[in-house]
Amino acid sequence: MKKLFLLDGMALIYRAHFALSKNPRFTSTGVNTSAVMGFTNTLLEVLKKEKPSHIAVVFDTEAPTERHIDFEAYKAHRQAMPEDLSAALPYIFKLIEGFKIPVITKDGFEADDIIGTMAKEAERQGFTVYCMTPDKDFAQLVSDNIFIYKPARMGNEMEIMGVPEVLAKWEIDNVLQVIDILGLWGDAVDNIPGIPGIGEKTAKSLIKQYGSVENIIANSHELKGKQRENVELYAQQGMVSKKLATIILNVPVEFDEKALELEEPSRELLEPLFAELEFRTIGKRVFGDDFSVNEGKFAASQQMDMFGNVTEQENKSKVFVVTEEYIEEVRQAKTIENTEHNYKLIDTPELRRELIALLLQQDSISFDTETTGTDANMAELVGLSFSIKPGEGYYIPLSADPALAQPIIDEFRPVWENEAINKIGQNIKYDMLILKWYGVTIKGKLFDTMLAHYLIDPDTRHGMDVLSENYLNYSPISITSLIGPKGKNQGNMRDLPVDKVVDYAAEDADITLQLAHVFAPMLKELNAEQLATDVENPLIYVLADIEKEGVRIDMDTLINYSKELELDIRKFEQNVYDKCGVKFNLASPKQLGEVLFDKLCLDPKAKKTKTGQYQTGEDVLLALSHKSDVVKDILEFRQLQKLKSTYVDALPQMVNPKTGRVHTSYNQAVAATGRLSSNNPNLQNIPIRTERGREVRKAFIARDQNHILLSADYSQIELRIIADISKEENMLDAFNKGIDIHTATAARVYGITIEEVDTTQRRNAKAVNFGIIYGQSAFGLAQNLGISRKEAADIIEQYFAQYPGIKRYMTDTMNFARENGFVETILGRRRYLRDINSANQTVRGFAERNAINAPIQGSAADMIKVAMINIHKDIQEQGLQSKMTMQVHDELVFDVLKTEVDAMKAIISHRMKTAIKTTVPIEVEIGEGENWLAAH
Repeated sequence: MKKLFLLDGMALIYRAHFALSKNPRFTSTGVNTSAVMGFTNTLLEVLKKEKPSHIAVVFDTEAPTERHIDFEAYKAHRQAMPEDLSAALPYIFKLIEGFKIPVITKDGFEADDIIGTMAKEAERQGFTVYCMTPDKDFAQLVSDNIFIYKPARMGNEMEIMGVPEVLAKWEIDNVLQVIDILGLWGDAVDNIPGIPGIGEKTAKSLIKQYGSVENIIANSHELKGKQRENVELYAQQGMVSKKLATIILNVPVEFDEKALELEEPSRELLEPLFAELEFRTIGKRVFGDDFSVNEGKFAASQQMDMFGNVTEQENKSKVFVVTEEYIEEVRQAKTIENTEHNYKLIDTPELRRELIALLLQQDSISFDTETTGTDANMAELVGLSFSIKPGEGYYIPLSADPALAQPIIDEFRPVWENEAINKIGQNIKYDMLILKWYGVTIKGKLFDTMLAHYLIDPDTRHGMDVLSENYLNYSPISITSLIGPKGKNQGNMRDLPVDKVVDYAAEDADITLQLAHVFAPMLKELNAEQLATDVENPLIYVLADIEKEGVRIDMDTLINYSKELELDIRKFEQNVYDKCGVKFNLASPKQLGEVLFDKLCLDPKAKKTKTGQYQTGEDVLLALSHKSDVVKDILEFRQLQKLKSTYVDALPQMVNPKTGRVHTSYNQAVAATGRLSSNNPNLQNIPIRTERGREVRKAFIARDQNHILLSADYSQIELRIIADISKEENMLDAFNKGIDIHTATAARVYGITIEEVDTTQRRNAKAVNFGIIYGQSAFGLAQNLGISRKEAADIIEQYFAQYPGIKRYMTDTMNFARENGFVETILGRRRYLRDINSANQTVRGFAERNAINAPIQGSAADMIKVAMINIHKDIQEQGLQSKMTMQVHDELVFDVLKTEVDAMKAIISHRMKTAIKTTVPIEVEIGEGENWLAAH
């Protein structure tokens, strides 16, 4: 079967870039690879799943087309290409070349026209053709053998549209009527004007009635009012718009079947390119597990050669050329095989004594643990490794028998517990936690290379292999090469003979030491040393203790709540069946789609997946919820099912059999704002907005009858911080007088007294207070509150009039960001904003919102971290038995001995209020109860 895929290159590249705009991917040298990664993944999916026999990527050129000549305003309002996307284009062209896929362009014609011409010719020559694009205009090309292929995005499956799908979606009888609808409707993106007052719905209705733009104009006397007036006044504009929307099918471009044949990719071209882009996973998908990234310094130097001191226009035309010298440099990058090293097995009492004596003489040591798994509260030690000098390392194997392993671990206790020796590690919290289970408490200053890099470059990856390859030009031994790929059949380090582990373990300690030597001066240079020394590294001790402690779960509460939820789930399920008039499998998207869209006809334009079933994702159902109560019941059914499966039924499975408690794992190096996240379970996501969600908190209980839970929560901390940072006098005055800030804001915005503020006005003011922090527009506020855009704009205007300091803060912060490329928290945590000066308004707007929010959210994160460190220290110094057990957003939870409640409240309140010095009073609400819900 001859199967041709024609890729609309620039449309797919734009789509890939913006799909990752909220979580962009960067290399260690600062190259935004979002567009390249997205495009590559899309390409690989098509090659794997669809197996085309022929393929090409089609692009526009910068030469003007007939449309530009006929209609000067055509595409005139398009935003500038984002700079990161412009810089990515050379990589994408090199990528396409590496896959040996032809690139087709033709001056004077757009990609649409070239694809249309080639699709029709291919069809004539017996091909099945897929036009791969997110562009709706291509619907006019569809035939029995020509399809639109919309790639998967945002969790939705890819979509293939043939003639039936296009006719149904556009509500037409002939696919060519797509052009008529576009001519009436216009296209704001391409600046095709259409006829004023006619949108998508009206255009479809008119075409259904009259068949074409020409017929509508000819029968305009049948139309009424303003619609008739517009059609007659703008008839010529409608015809021009139709022409602009028509894809040209006679482009003078050669259809070379042989040249379009799919070939095997070029390893010679792609391997160094993937190295340059740090595409480890993609490289392995294409070339297998023997692919490794060894680019290091070469990537940095090539980046400067490629884009250094060139204009944006030059950027667009430069294409990276992979030279033979570059390939050779990449292939000769360092590994254990070609790098001098001295890794020693320490497997006798005498050798251990010598090593311990050597370690005790050091100011700093790097260490690592080898274990049987990744859960530090369940894994067992397999061995220990140390390094004190680059290129050298020591590995101490441990017996699987605890009685034999423990004495050896104890031998090293004087090293670990020596406060004068700085301890260096990569994700050192894991090693500290595993050692706690063997009775060892690490002491002394810490230097975590993962956290150091997180402070240096918070938006990229921080794994040791990535850091080693990027900063040391060294590719460490892969764990999967020793114990196999991830999955249920993966082994563990204990399965291996000792001689296989020595190099791997000692190398880890050695590489971590070398990374510490690289990162320490970088932290100083970026003004992040104090943040590392005073906040992030000391916090490791606190989090390790919290994770080791865990929290008690009331199993009976969860079991009973699960039964209660099951009854509610069945009730909503029956409601759905009764309202639909048919019983079906509500958990089946296929059956649900058939009921909603075939039987109930809730949406005649309902989209389908590749397999032909209707899409029934949450976004689809939410959009329909206003049309039918049955959709609301379905959403409630799903919400309760998720609550039951994700938390109520899952929490008992997370109880550690050794402790009978749940031990979450906190992540310091995930959120770029500085906030902590957690997993297994994810405490941050336990629902609190709904009554049923809050019930889950009842299951988190105190240790025993002698203990009680305390919950301490910062009150409106982000608003207090923005008041402090901005020095906004009116907001500071309200906080200093203890007036509810939302009521105070409402009174000022509406020009009334505090006593006159009603609940709606307070709700509106609250939305503005929090919305301003996240850069909310009048449109967003209007949607949020269900008010007109004008009313929302008036509220925002009044807000800034009453709080001019907030407006000044926003302006000053964005100006600082534009000049420096970053913003900072009160403690100096930086958020880098590479797009703050982008010529593309959408991209720049996202960076501007981050510029405003990051100092506020980041300062709140820093504040609670400092409070945790100080509270933890006070508990230890005062010899209290109470424990900190959870951190969730702006809240801390403690398992407190009842006789220590007053002492703990005093410590918590004092430390949380004074964590960071501010001019605004910091308020902390402390509650107590037998369970988390009662305490909160």
